[in-house]
Amino acid sequence: MTQIDIDALPYRENVGIMLVNAAGHVFVAQRLDNNADAWQMPQGGIDAGETPRDAALRELTEETGVTPDLVDIHSQTADWVAYDLPLDMIPQIWGGKYRGQKQKWFRLTFRGTDADINIDTEHPEFSQWQWLPASELADRIVPFKRDVYAQVVAELAGDLV
Repeated sequence: MTQIDIDALPYRENVGIMLVNAAGHVFVAQRLDNNADAWQMPQGGIDAGETPRDAALRELTEETGVTPDLVDIHSQTADWVAYDLPLDMIPQIWGGKYRGQKQKWFRLTFRGTDADINIDTEHPEFSQWQWLPASELADRIVPFKRDVYAQVVAELAGDLV
């Protein structure tokens, strides 16, 4: 693919979830398909006919086992936040149909306990999880998503940093 081909590709619509516990720390997990020390917050695609809010609650349950009755929606990003995939990854991910993702992020207040978290889901995406201070999130993510995480933390987690 040439740069002109890539520039013509759309962004995939996606949601991201900043799940915050009572101590003010954020849920992150290590992806099963990444051997690097790269942690991320839950995220996923928006299904046809689904609102970003509904997608966020569905993805949260699918990836962490945390059900909507255990969270309150605290806030969301004002706009979509986009990132581009590294050039060598574009042909490999999503069949080369997207240049990256544009995401609507939601901050959710978690009212459950650690026992309510189950990453051994029907289609597991994570190998392990932990709670991190918001100030450490951008340093723990893959490099091409760091700007997104910094922006999300600045917009949604100002009182946590």
